[in-house]
Amino acid sequence: MKSQLSHSFEDIISGENLLEAWKEFVNGKRKKKDVQEFSFRLMDRILSLHDNLRNHRYIHGGYRAFAICDPKPRNIHKAIVRDRLLHHAIHRKLYPFFDRIFIADSYSCRIGKGTHRAINRFRSFSRKAGKNNTKTCWVLKCDIKKFFANIDHGILKKILANYIPDKDILWLLSRVIDSFEVGSGIGLPLGNLTSQLFANIYMNEFDRFMKHKLKVRYYIRYADDFVIFSEDRAWLESRRSLIGEFLQNRLRLELHPNKVFIKTLASGVDFLGWVHFPDHRVLRTTTKRRMMKRIAAHPTEGTFNSYRGLLGHGNTYKFKKLIG
Repeated sequence: MKSQLSHSFEDIISGENLLEAWKEFVNGKRKKKDVQEFSFRLMDRILSLHDNLRNHRYIHGGYRAFAICDPKPRNIHKAIVRDRLLHHAIHRKLYPFFDRIFIADSYSCRIGKGTHRAINRFRSFSRKAGKNNTKTCWVLKCDIKKFFANIDHGILKKILANYIPDKDILWLLSRVIDSFEVGSGIGLPLGNLTSQLFANIYMNEFDRFMKHKLKVRYYIRYADDFVIFSEDRAWLESRRSLIGEFLQNRLRLELHPNKVFIKTLASGVDFLGWVHFPDHRVLRTTTKRRMMKRIAAHPTEGTFNSYRGLLGHGNTYKFKKLIG
């Protein structure tokens, strides 16, 4: 039997949880005009939100859309302050529970994980799969096509219902999920804190399939990018079709046809901004260009220091000399 969330609806919507969520949300945003306006009558607004939630009168507001390039163009959808506060309140109660059931090698949007841990795990797995460079290490790398835009609301709700017995919590999560769609009943907004958690819950079904059904030993996932290591190319090839079938049939997702490949580690594998080789890794060319562009736009000591920390994770001596 699957683990069940023990928190109640009241635990999420309580004034105490909403206030704690506000403290987390407002950090670094106090100068934002919309945040200042909300905070002017903070307790009145929190009590109003609590009352609307308790009486099931809550309706999620709309979104403001804007585009960013990080590194590729993305459409971000920003909710109003009241709703973003609620997202934090939901996340505070749901994240600790779901984080315990996620596999160890899922690295996106999790405390204590992140890109640096993921690329270090990449190195560890490549050495194990390649028997410390005595065997050819093959890598299957995959990317899911338009991941957030294709998450199915109905499937997500069914997954959540497997873990959450409280019908009121499921009602609330449905309000948040259905507040945005790209097509009929599909899509999550890039920008919601809850979207990051929902995406990991959605893909946890795939992680479990990879580990428990396909018995994949060396597997790493970061959001919609994932890699598998093996000394057997044919074995990886046979898994590729099974992976595609599961994603399509169970999660209504597709592998990106131009971003799925099997190659040797010795030829260089591009993953999370780095090109990985058996004994070293170097920055992806587009990553270097993006860094130089940002440094030119913001030539501050803080910018330099943040990139020096990043560069410490690979073979970047020449590039570190270049930026000083």
